[in-house]
Amino acid sequence: EWRLDRGLYVDCKHTLCLPAQLLKEGVDPNHRHRLGWTALMVAAMNRQHSVLKTLLENGADPNAGDHFNNVYDTSREKGIHSLEGKSALCYSQYSHLFCISSWVLRSAVLVSREDEFSSRLSSRAGFRGCTALHYATLADDPHTVRMLLEAGANPLQTNALGHTARAYAKEGEVGTVLQEWEGKFQEVQARREAEERRRFPLEKRLKEHIIGQEGAINTVASAIRRKENGWYDEEHPLVFLFLGSSGIGKPLSSFTPDGFIRMDMSEFQEKHEVAKFIGSPPGYVGHEEGGQLTKLLRACPNAVVLFDEVDKAHPDVLTIMLQLFDEGRLTDGKGKTIECKDAIFIMTSNVASDEIAQHALQLRQEAEEVSRRKLADNLEDVQKSHDIKISRQFKESVIRPILKAHFRRDEFLGRINEIVYFLPFCHSELLQLVSKELTFWAKKAKQRHDITLQWDRPVLDLLAGGYNMHYGARSIKHEVERRVVNQLAAAYEQELLPKGCTLRLSVKSEGQEERSTPSLRLEVVGEDSSSRTLDIRPPLSPEH
Repeated sequence: EWRLDRGLYVDCKHTLCLPAQLLKEGVDPNHRHRLGWTALMVAAMNRQHSVLKTLLENGADPNAGDHFNNVYDTSREKGIHSLEGKSALCYSQYSHLFCISSWVLRSAVLVSREDEFSSRLSSRAGFRGCTALHYATLADDPHTVRMLLEAGANPLQTNALGHTARAYAKEGEVGTVLQEWEGKFQEVQARREAEERRRFPLEKRLKEHIIGQEGAINTVASAIRRKENGWYDEEHPLVFLFLGSSGIGKPLSSFTPDGFIRMDMSEFQEKHEVAKFIGSPPGYVGHEEGGQLTKLLRACPNAVVLFDEVDKAHPDVLTIMLQLFDEGRLTDGKGKTIECKDAIFIMTSNVASDEIAQHALQLRQEAEEVSRRKLADNLEDVQKSHDIKISRQFKESVIRPILKAHFRRDEFLGRINEIVYFLPFCHSELLQLVSKELTFWAKKAKQRHDITLQWDRPVLDLLAGGYNMHYGARSIKHEVERRVVNQLAAAYEQELLPKGCTLRLSVKSEGQEERSTPSLRLEVVGEDSSSRTLDIRPPLSPEH
């Protein structure tokens, strides 16, 4: 009888005696061997169907990738000689799942791989990222392959070399099964993504990061929705130009956690800096390194690419973009062509920002005047007064001549699918910005100093008065830092803030009522809801 000693090394390849009761006790079935593989991979490689079934039933991840690459890389990473052993009892993560006698006293990477995983695999081949499905395919075991696929294994998942499981299949049943399931998986994945888009529309996701800008959000979301659902020209990428004042969320609207490339075009103002963009030609320094954009696009050809402040780039850089925007391909300094027809290109620019801002303010004033004339008495009517649109006449007679004069070519502007206009914030949006900024600092105060920060509604109105149309949301951020955070820092330095206290921001008026100047004050709120105004010494007060 084998003793279930959790300190003993376990050789699942030879014994495969799985104590299911240990799994029921909460032992993690995804625990890894010290060299990187999981028990599920071992069972798949060695055709142990009963072990495989038990592991899957207890939550083993069929899509987990192997951390083991090959004998030599792993020995170097782990600091273990590829052949040299060590005289000691070998401890393994699998001790929770399998058991074996204590005669195994020596281990090394090669010996461990052959004895504890499989001796049928090459010691030089790379296995990093291989899943249990990859190993079942290498073992040419149709039954194991089906078990893994039915348990949710992704047949399209690639290893570190970029190969799916089917790339390792021999001619026969395994290859046929994988090909069939790849089609099924793509259909299921497409339905799941479509359902996800219906439940969480892109407009909703963008609004989590952007305040206001309804028109811009709707324009971008509509274009991307066409692409996601197959209603687009697959020979040409999507190209946007975002126009508007500084600090209103143009770069943030292209936010995406995966496959995002950002290029600051202020770094490409000189003619010779084109080489940084696509790579130096042969014979020049940096030729082997490649270009900043071409390297990233080669790694992710369907990325969202942001060209921030494109108006600052040299005209030769814009010339390169003509081919990129029209045909969705780019040739680097080595003469290699990168196909990126599925990419989305977004340019931001402050060109014509003053004209757009003034026109938007005029439209907003007209809308508010109409709203007052109609005596709007509900929130929906008031909100509609802020939903303004730039007129087509203004775009053609004012904006397009400015863009043409700056970019100096119609063919460049003609390759842009949508020109998106970002407008100055209205008062209700400014209140949201102030509230968001105060919430940010309230979280910081709680995390760093265990201080609870509260504020009254008049505080939002007072801080919103610091908005500057030319600087956008940055002016609100700076106003909050100047009038609120400076006071908090001064009070903390003067030891006026007890640990764990509650602070309230309020507005007080100084001078006569008609000519009073409102200012912010900090109050410490007691347990009985009584408040005490903090007396911050004038030299450190932001009000002086």
